[in-house]
Amino acid sequence: MRVLFLFLVLANVALYVWSRGDAADNAPAARPIEPQRLKVIAPSDVPKPAPVAKKSAPAAAPAAAAPVACMEWGSFPVADAPRYEKALEPLGLGERLAQRRTEELAGWWVYIPSQKNRQGALRKAAELKKLGIDEFFIVQEEGEQRWALSLGVFRSEEAAQARLAALRTQGVRSARVGTRETVVPKVWLQVKSVDAPLAARLKEIAAQVEGSELKSCP
Repeated sequence: MRVLFLFLVLANVALYVWSRGDAADNAPAARPIEPQRLKVIAPSDVPKPAPVAKKSAPAAAPAAAAPVACMEWGSFPVADAPRYEKALEPLGLGERLAQRRTEELAGWWVYIPSQKNRQGALRKAAELKKLGIDEFFIVQEEGEQRWALSLGVFRSEEAAQARLAALRTQGVRSARVGTRETVVPKVWLQVKSVDAPLAARLKEIAAQVEGSELKSCP
């Protein structure tokens, strides 16, 4: 039995040695290293990986301008309001156009000094009409300015100076700006449901009238 056991052990060892040798013969030959073909690359020459593009957030759409609920243009003497309403007729406002009447304290006015008597005031009025100026009235109440010609009353000196400058371009040379505190009835022309295009048109029209103001309704 011992002889048989040793024979089996030797047979297994011989079989293992034979199988390892056969596997080595069938393995592909390793490629020899060729030192002359090796190249040393500096770290700075190593190509960097392309950066990963970041996904940009979509641009926010510009916010639409909110429509202005109401704008008003003025202020005008009550007698002149129809003429300025007519200037707005091309806009086809219809029922969107209304009036707001106020009483304003005017601290400045544009005027031609007193002509001493009624005849002198009438002559000066005729000269103004020849120049195409109809917005004036003759001061008739008693006082230092009786028979003066008022060419407009204003809340601010800037507005009065703008009116004077416009009169200068029309040929009026004797007018001047002065202080005159008085309460006068005025009209503001209100336009409702104003969007951006209409607001732009209103600004164009208002810019043609010196001393007028375009603003949001109170």
